[in-house]
Amino acid sequence: MANGIDPSASMAALFGTRVRRLRTAAGLTQAELAQKVHVVSTRITQIERASGAKPSLELARALDVALGADSLLVDLWPYVYREAFPDWSRAFMAHSERAVSLRQYAAHVVPGLLQTEKYARAVLSLDALLDDEEQLEQRVTARMGRQARLSSPDRPELCVILDEAVLRRPIGGRAVMREQLERFPASTSV
Repeated sequence: MANGIDPSASMAALFGTRVRRLRTAAGLTQAELAQKVHVVSTRITQIERASGAKPSLELARALDVALGADSLLVDLWPYVYREAFPDWSRAFMAHSERAVSLRQYAAHVVPGLLQTEKYARAVLSLDALLDDEEQLEQRVTARMGRQARLSSPDRPELCVILDEAVLRRPIGGRAVMREQLERFPASTSV
């Protein structure tokens, strides 16, 4: 247990102990590492202690580069991020990553797999439990990352039925809605 943190306690704790181990091996103080990745030193302390907000993907990338971690921290990041979700949500994400066919009826908003980044940001920013802008950005990044599977060779068959209210509900303003509606391919039947 490095610094009194049990790396088996959570993915955030594992991530933090890896950052501490890499930082120490590089001969850097928390302040020096913070300067390299352009955050305050208390942010590095929070990460190493698995306290405070989870690291963003951008911060994981910057730490990887600064510490020469060969993508280790970027590879761990999705698991750290998913811990912020309730068990049912993590299970849903895991199942959808393995699914060969996805079918969904949406009555309120465009489903996450079809959202543009601006639409996703507008929807996710409505969450009353959102802690801060960094958490919002983490959620947007994760949602956009889940969409990558739709353009992969092993993409699932996707069938979505949208209630007309979804198309008429103004999320994020006119420009955001226009961009979202233009995203649907011309072959989509509405």
